[in-house]
Amino acid sequence: MTTLKITVAAKAPAFKKDTAFLLGVKEQSKNLQLTKSSVDSTALAKHDLEQLGASANFESITKVAAPNGAVFALIGVGAEKLDEDKARNLGGAAARSLRGFAEAVLDLGALSKTSALALIEGFQLGFYEYNGKKSKASIKPAKLSKITLVTDAKITAKELSEIAVLATAVHTTRDLVNTPPNDMYPASMVKAVQSGVKGLGLKVQVWDEKALAKEGFGGILAVGMGSSRPPRLVKIEYKPKGATKHLALVGKGITFDTGGLSLKPAESMVGMKYDMTGAATAFQSVVAISKLGLPIHVTAWLCLAENMPSSTAQRPDDVIRIRNGKTVEVLNTDAEGRLVLADGLSAAVETKPDLIIDIATLTGAATIALGNRYAGLMGAAKAVRVVEAAAEKAGELVWHMPLPAELRALLNSEVADIANVKIGNRAGGMLVGGHFLREFVPVEIDWAHLDIAGPADNSAAAYGYTPKGGTGVILRTLVSVAQHLSGNK
Repeated sequence: MTTLKITVAAKAPAFKKDTAFLLGVKEQSKNLQLTKSSVDSTALAKHDLEQLGASANFESITKVAAPNGAVFALIGVGAEKLDEDKARNLGGAAARSLRGFAEAVLDLGALSKTSALALIEGFQLGFYEYNGKKSKASIKPAKLSKITLVTDAKITAKELSEIAVLATAVHTTRDLVNTPPNDMYPASMVKAVQSGVKGLGLKVQVWDEKALAKEGFGGILAVGMGSSRPPRLVKIEYKPKGATKHLALVGKGITFDTGGLSLKPAESMVGMKYDMTGAATAFQSVVAISKLGLPIHVTAWLCLAENMPSSTAQRPDDVIRIRNGKTVEVLNTDAEGRLVLADGLSAAVETKPDLIIDIATLTGAATIALGNRYAGLMGAAKAVRVVEAAAEKAGELVWHMPLPAELRALLNSEVADIANVKIGNRAGGMLVGGHFLREFVPVEIDWAHLDIAGPADNSAAAYGYTPKGGTGVILRTLVSVAQHLSGNK
C-alpha cells in the first residue's frame, strides 16, 4: 500500500502543475453547477459545464485544464444530500481516477466532520491496486502521494491515523485474498500471519495436521485430507491489560475450493481462491484492533484447508467428529466451509467469549438471495443487533436473515448427530448453512454468522471505494463491533 500524506486546510492551496482539484458538480434548475468551495473556479465560469463533458451523475468524473498546469476534476455528487456513505464512495471514485497526479486537493464544500472523514476514508480505501504476478513492464505505478482536504472541520491527527490503520488492514486483506492459490495455501497463510503480527504483541498458536488430529479437529482435517498441502488452524490473540470483554472471530480459510470429490463445474471453480476471505478478514481485524489499542480481548481462529479431490480426499457418506464431540455425516464435500468452521466455533466456545462472530464465503445461496453487495447476517438476536449497528456505522451492507425452525430438520441424519447438507434441497441454502453452524455454539453464548459470499469478491468493474477482485468487506464492521464492546466509541 502506497502511503498517502494527508493535510487538512481551511482554504485551497494555489494551483500548480500535476495537481488535481476535486470539485463537486450538482444539477440545479436543470443546469449543472459547482458545489461551493474555496477553490478559485473563475476559469470555469465562462463555460457550460455540460459542454465540457461534466455530469451530476454520482461518481462521474470529468477532467478539465486549470491554471498553472493543474487540472479540475469535476465529480458528480448526485441529486441527494451528501451523507457519509456517499462521501465515502465519492472519495473512492476520486482515488481511482486521480492516481496519475502527484497531488490531489479535495474540496466538496461545507461537509460535516463525519462526511469529511468519510471522504478521506473512501479515498484511502479506493487507492488500491493489485498487480500480482504482472511483469514490471505491465505495471503503471501510482504517482499520487499527497492529499489536501479543504474543510472547516477540526480533524485531528489521531482521526487520520485511525483511518490509515483501517485502510491498511483492508488493503492487506485484499492482497491476501487476491493472491493466486499456487502461492496461497494453509502453510503460506500461516507465514503471512507470523510476519503480519511482528511488533504488535499478539500471540499466535498454530496447529499442524498432527496437532489437529491429536486434539480432535476432525472437520478441518477431513476437508484438508485430499490435498498434498495439509491444513492448519491458527489462533491469534490480542489481550491488553484491563480488557473486560472478549470477542472471538472465526474465519473460513479455504485457500482453494475445488468442491472435493463433489467436484465443482470448471467455470464455478474459477475464483475459488477467494474462499479464504473470512480467515484473512478475521486476521487483519485483530491487527487493526491491536494497532488502534482498543481495550478489548480479541481472539481470531483461522480455519485453513485446501479442498482438493484425490485418493485421500474425504468421501460423501463419511462421518467425521468435530472438536466438540458432535459427529457429522458428510453428504456433499463441497459444503466444506461449515465443517472447518464447526471446529473453529467449538474451539472459540471453549474460551467462553462474550460474543462470537464467524465470517465466511459460505453459500452460493447467499448471492442468489442478496446479490453481490449485501452480506447475510444470522444468529442470536442481541448479536445481530450489535453487528447491524456496527455495519451501519462502518457504511457496510448487511441484511438480517432468519433461521426458521422448520429448516433444521433438513439436517437430520440417520448415522450421525447432523448432516452437512440436505441433498436435493435448493430452498433456503444460506439459512440451512446458518442452522448447521448454530449447532456448534451453545445458546448461552451470543453468536452471529456473516455469509459474505456475495460481497467478498467483486468480479465486475470497480465502484466507489470497492476495487475489482477481493474487496476487504466486513473488516471495518468487525472493528466497529470491537469499538462498541470496548466502550471506545
